[in-house]
Amino acid sequence: MLSIYFVICHIINLFIMSHIDTINTNSWFVIANPTSGNRNFSKQWKEIQQLLKHKNLDYSFAFTQFSKHEIELVQDAIQKGFKNIISVGGDGTLHHVVNGIMMQRYVKSSDITIAVIPLGTGNDWIKTYAISKNIEKSIEYVYQKKTYLQDIGVLKTTNQLTYFNNVAGLGYDGYIVNKLNKLKRFGAIAYLLSGLAGLFLYKKTVFKIIIDGKIIEENCLMTLFGICKFSGGGMQFTKDVKMNDGFLDISVAKNFNFLDIMLNIKKLYNGKIVDHRKIETYKTKQIKVIPLGVKPFIQADGELIDSGEVDVTIIEKAIKFVIP
Repeated sequence: MLSIYFVICHIINLFIMSHIDTINTNSWFVIANPTSGNRNFSKQWKEIQQLLKHKNLDYSFAFTQFSKHEIELVQDAIQKGFKNIISVGGDGTLHHVVNGIMMQRYVKSSDITIAVIPLGTGNDWIKTYAISKNIEKSIEYVYQKKTYLQDIGVLKTTNQLTYFNNVAGLGYDGYIVNKLNKLKRFGAIAYLLSGLAGLFLYKKTVFKIIIDGKIIEENCLMTLFGICKFSGGGMQFTKDVKMNDGFLDISVAKNFNFLDIMLNIKKLYNGKIVDHRKIETYKTKQIKVIPLGVKPFIQADGELIDSGEVDVTIIEKAIKFVIP
């Protein structure tokens, strides 16, 4: 009689656990960064909750409380069974969510879906997919759940391993990100201010670039590694981008000077800068960059991660993203 009781309890427990897994698998876990952008987060969060409820989308949520908290939150959520994540914030929030997914070992990263409700200042990643910054439209995308399986880049530096979903690089762009962290209170104009500061203060250095067995040594402004199209508040330095072809889109900006940049500002934003004679573009699965002078800053998705040399590789079709 007692053994029958334990069997029944075991069956009930299995049913409850499978039910919980089903709830979590079909539910969304929302990770929100209250400090993203320069707008009223409290008001925006109320709107987000109302719209999620209106669409009958089941969700749990957590707010970030410190730098890189997204990594811990997303890993806890996945361990509990969630496979659908909503990133509420800017490019930095999404970057850390992606890193949390790629670092965990509970499930395959390609089984995870990320949706974005953009509240940040730059919001460069969403531009590639023409994702609206309108909250209501962003939640409509979540409801429709049309996804795109995107590649993810991997940066290996002296001190760490970092993943990126948009654009990474070292040199001038890393310098700008470093300056930008001090100017974000100025909003979108901070990108322009940081860029101008870099033009006058950044000192170019010689990069030894190893790509497909070829060694290039150039006095470089920067070297960029692209998965998507836009960075630095809407600039386009990558050419013929396809976000799941298994290749990094490399742009090497050589000895650009102040006049070169001032004469080509429009081309920085319409993508034609890649045709400039001082820019070389490549497609590759792996690249190594070794600065031969001062160690420049390395940035990934607008986040400062390290300085010095870097090895870059790619993971093909690594994460599903919700797109229009």
